[in-house]
Amino acid sequence: MSSRTIFLSRLIGLYCILIALSMMTRKQATLESVAAVLRDPSMMFVLGAMTLVAGLAMVLAHNIWSGGVLAVVVTLVSWMTLIKSLFFLFLPPELEAGLFLRQLHYQELFYVYGAISLALGVCLTYGGFKSRSH
Repeated sequence: MSSRTIFLSRLIGLYCILIALSMMTRKQATLESVAAVLRDPSMMFVLGAMTLVAGLAMVLAHNIWSGGVLAVVVTLVSWMTLIKSLFFLFLPPELEAGLFLRQLHYQELFYVYGAISLALGVCLTYGGFKSRSH
């Protein structure tokens, strides 16, 4: 396993765990923050620009589609981050708010999304810390 895969799996995994735990312990504040950001064009631009940097960095550093489940999952998360940043930058705020809040039922499925993030984080973190680079 490459040292880059191990590093990114640890980084993404720990990020997912900490964000999921923070969100799940502060549900109302998280829902209010997400709704406010999605309705503010300037905040969407800033969020999109920061997410674009992270997505591009991960895709450029780790575009590996073979070499095991961990490598492929890191690559998929990298591409999803990049695509999400493009949504933030190019979709109108009303459309994004509708997509994230209504179409994806964010408020109703809040704990499901949190559990998915937590499970992904645990798997990536475990895989990253268990693996050894060559």
